[in-house]
Amino acid sequence: MAFILGSGSPRRLDLLAQLGVVPDAVRPPDIDETPLKAELPRPYCIRIALQKAQAVRADKDDIVLCADTTVAMGRRILGKPADADEAGAFLRALSGRRHRVITAVAVRCGDKIWQKDVVSQVKMKRLSEQELKYYIACDDWQGKAGGYAIQGPASAFIPWISGSFTGIVGLPLAETAGLLLAAGYPLYQGAP
Repeated sequence: MAFILGSGSPRRLDLLAQLGVVPDAVRPPDIDETPLKAELPRPYCIRIALQKAQAVRADKDDIVLCADTTVAMGRRILGKPADADEAGAFLRALSGRRHRVITAVAVRCGDKIWQKDVVSQVKMKRLSEQELKYYIACDDWQGKAGGYAIQGPASAFIPWISGSFTGIVGLPLAETAGLLLAAGYPLYQGAP
């Protein structure tokens, strides 16, 4: 049995390390992450995590873990910005408002899939143009849903959250541990 992380996210590797989990392989799947017409954020996030888990090449006894994180403003999905202009537009839209961060996790072993999603609320303070320009210039927005990462320089913009901090980062650890145990991963067995 091998444990395969179906994600290229260094944040997910770091979070798994907090559980003492080191993947045997890292195989990010290449899937189309375009939302379907009128698709809502939570069903979208769940669908993408499941599609990722099904797309990762693995032996029947291997455990595959995939996740997707989506930033939602109402019914609107804010994915990873294509460029600095889109990142700025996302941050201006989020400035001074609450939004949701949804992370869906899917664990697969053979034909069986365990899935869980976590929805957290986040408030972003009202951003000044100087803060916005600084953040865009530091490039931390690249590859981040909604155009920001709570664990980086943008943490100064987030005065309040309700929910799972690790879920906002990209992998809710309490729920992930439960899914890994359900799939038969030997979590906590190496403890003294």
